[in-house]
Amino acid sequence: MSVQKKTTQQAPSRAWEDYLKTIYKLEKPNSNEEKGVQTKDVAERLSISQASVTNMLKKLADEDYLKYEPYYGVSLTESGRMIAMKMVRNHRILETYLVERLGYSWDEVDEEAETLEHFLSDKLVERMWNDLGQPTHDPHGSPIPNVNGVITPNQALNPLAETAINQAVTLQRIKNRSPQELRYLASIGMHIGAKIVIKNQAPFNGPLLIEVDDAQFHALDYRMALALFVATPEA
Repeated sequence: MSVQKKTTQQAPSRAWEDYLKTIYKLEKPNSNEEKGVQTKDVAERLSISQASVTNMLKKLADEDYLKYEPYYGVSLTESGRMIAMKMVRNHRILETYLVERLGYSWDEVDEEAETLEHFLSDKLVERMWNDLGQPTHDPHGSPIPNVNGVITPNQALNPLAETAINQAVTLQRIKNRSPQELRYLASIGMHIGAKIVIKNQAPFNGPLLIEVDDAQFHALDYRMALALFVATPEA
């Protein structure tokens, strides 16, 4: 007996949107791994039990928003990816608007945007984006997808942790840091575009001693340095 393919999809709920966006963020498109995003990783990121995540992934697969295989993991379908990218675009435009127009600091905007991103009309998002001057990146340096869900490739960035001692670099992006970590970075003068030089590092992936904008030196945890993406200034 042939199985008839679903021809219509149920409109995604807020919870579904959160799942699809989370799966997108957990994907590793440039990795050589043959597996998809794992259930345990989704559960950890959303702080939900694996059993609940499994049930939700099956529902999303039934609606053709993702492909789910128990031993492979999950991957987004075209329709699932479009929803995920819409949420990413809404979130990053909101963060930018909160900083540029309402005076929020970069450690305050994620929680606000997580709530508001689900309730914005396409018209309002575009008006906010145009009012901001059509920015390409949010306050943390993350690229803003265009209206079609496409991210324009940017210059190659590398983690600060992989930068050579005494090599001057500029901070271009901060990925997935907590409000407390963002506040610490701000307290030592860190900002997008900041000039950073690693002056020393403790062995065995120990703390780094860094200089920010030719000012005083500061200590930086190695794990945090992995989340700071930098570029080497052109000669």
